[in-house]
Amino acid sequence: MNKSRLIGVASAAALAIGLIGAAAAPAVAAPAAATGPEAGYLVLAPQGKSVAKAAARVAAAGGTVVASYDQIGVLVVRSTNTAFTTAVAGAGVQSVASTEGLGTTLVDDEESVALDASAVEAAGDPTGEQYWGLQWDMTQIDVDKAHEITTGDPSVVVGVLDSGIDATHPDLATQVAKDQSASCIGGVADTSEAAWSPTTSDHGTHVAGTIAAAINGVGIAGVAPGVKVASVKVVDDAGFIYPEAAICGYLWAADHDMPVTNNSYFIDPWEFNCVNDPRQRPVWQAVQRALAYSTAQGTLTVASAGNSNVDLQHKFIDSSSPNDGSYPVEDRTITGACRDLPAEAPGVVTVSAVGPNEQKSYYSSYGLGVVDVTAPGGDTRFRTGGVSSTPSDGVLSTVYPGGGWGYKQGTSMAGPHVAGVAALAVSAHPGMKPGALASLLERTSESLPCPDGVFEPRPGWPAVCTGGERNGFYGAGNINALNVVQ
Repeated sequence: MNKSRLIGVASAAALAIGLIGAAAAPAVAAPAAATGPEAGYLVLAPQGKSVAKAAARVAAAGGTVVASYDQIGVLVVRSTNTAFTTAVAGAGVQSVASTEGLGTTLVDDEESVALDASAVEAAGDPTGEQYWGLQWDMTQIDVDKAHEITTGDPSVVVGVLDSGIDATHPDLATQVAKDQSASCIGGVADTSEAAWSPTTSDHGTHVAGTIAAAINGVGIAGVAPGVKVASVKVVDDAGFIYPEAAICGYLWAADHDMPVTNNSYFIDPWEFNCVNDPRQRPVWQAVQRALAYSTAQGTLTVASAGNSNVDLQHKFIDSSSPNDGSYPVEDRTITGACRDLPAEAPGVVTVSAVGPNEQKSYYSSYGLGVVDVTAPGGDTRFRTGGVSSTPSDGVLSTVYPGGGWGYKQGTSMAGPHVAGVAALAVSAHPGMKPGALASLLERTSESLPCPDGVFEPRPGWPAVCTGGERNGFYGAGNINALNVVQ
């Protein structure tokens, strides 16, 4: 479930050499720098320093700055110089990395299964929504009871860093903060609606519906239907997320007053970014700076744990990365130096997934000290022991195109439940800072015990839970909407 390789270009930069002898000698012209296809780079100035020197070195090395994130000392650069990484090195540049081939796909979720609306009877319920009776995920975390206190404050905007949100969907048409939406594809913010709308994926639209689908007598209800969502598009048409897009997204959300963001992806060609790998270290450094800045600005980052059913706490072999087809898959030993980004970055609330039975979804990754809370993500296999799928045990939400509704499952579906609950918490307790908000989410979660022995609800997907009241499968427990608003 991961991606491709960070490649450093190792050839030396050409330098002009002036020859000075007893008699004046003509200067020897420098050979022209070798050129190739235009490539993308992250160039980092030293921590806390201006990007001015780095920008000057970029220009001298034949690069063009397309975005300057002075707040964190990071430049997004394009260049045709095949020796750019060597040529740009020097005073004012801490590190540089090519981002070509660094795209990573969204967390692998089961494809949408469309709701057969003709087979569903309208359910008379507190929300008045057509399909509330199918939203087992909402009743599991007491959303209906929380709505008796608040449905959320419309001044609260949740940033959905994803594949775009369909603002024409009947359940989302009143819910999207268009003035705070932007595409970050390429690392540069584009605020046009065409740029931040979905084109090839309904993933972001599904996530947005879980967070904030309107109570309007149509379709479903979101966790926090009174708040707004902003589309911060970081997934390109091929389904990939590049580091510069994610960094742009974090800073856009932080600088546009979003108290919560939802993130369901990996930032790297591999599922795990190893800081002791020189190919990957600059990406980790840039992402860490962006997340630290975001937290300082008052934004809580909610991230999905992943769907690889791996114990993120322990050493293991990753044999599935990269998987974008550009480079061969490698067997890599994953140690404490390797992190699943952004899920294992400091200050991030990391979410695992449970199904309708409140047990770990067979696919959900886990780890004591890594997972903070759990939330409904769906498990379409638990009823049949893994033999066949029951779509209605996934999470029902908004889909695109066509303005319909459909089921998905994944930790991508669990994360937005937590983001929605966080939005309710901020609505009920205005001014809450990210650290206090994260603590509230954990303290008010409903603890879930570890299952005994090896947990294997689907054959071939074994897992072992460690810990006590707080444990590797569920962290502090299942998120609870009612508890955070009281």
